[in-house]
Amino acid sequence: MKIVVVQIVLIYIVCMIDNNFELFMNMAFREANLAYQDEEVPVGAIVVFEDKIIGRGHNQTMQLHDATAHAEMIALSAAYNHFGDWRLENCDLYCTLEPCTMCAGAAVLSRINRIIYGAKDPKFGACGSIFNVPTEKKLNHRIEVISGIMENEISALMKQFFAEIRNKKEQIN
Repeated sequence: MKIVVVQIVLIYIVCMIDNNFELFMNMAFREANLAYQDEEVPVGAIVVFEDKIIGRGHNQTMQLHDATAHAEMIALSAAYNHFGDWRLENCDLYCTLEPCTMCAGAAVLSRINRIIYGAKDPKFGACGSIFNVPTEKKLNHRIEVISGIMENEISALMKQFFAEIRNKKEQIN
């Protein structure tokens, strides 16, 4: 009888964790949609501490004329402001797209606990696709990486965005 109860509790906890991943990724996805509406590459990110969003951002590189204005960097900056410190220990970074080397490096330097992302980035990804910055043993901090949360929805938005960009270029030519 006790074994059954323990198994049910463990299943409930696993489901709760998965639901939180989807819940928070959905919030990052909302940020990605804001970028999409601004004709930016649709990437969104949030920073979560104790199940509360303390930082959010979406790509603004075109709008701000700033190559570093990635969703993750903006969300991390908002989280620094929340704490008044650059250390984000026990915080999770949710990103719709696999972070690049700059963003993964910033997460390591910030002491982020976990990076949870949706879709892989085969051209710039630094959480396993090209590089693996968060788990690099030579660095002083390592980050757990979880991928594939809402991957289909995020990939569809990215494909739609780049198809629209290609269509606009064809119309100009």
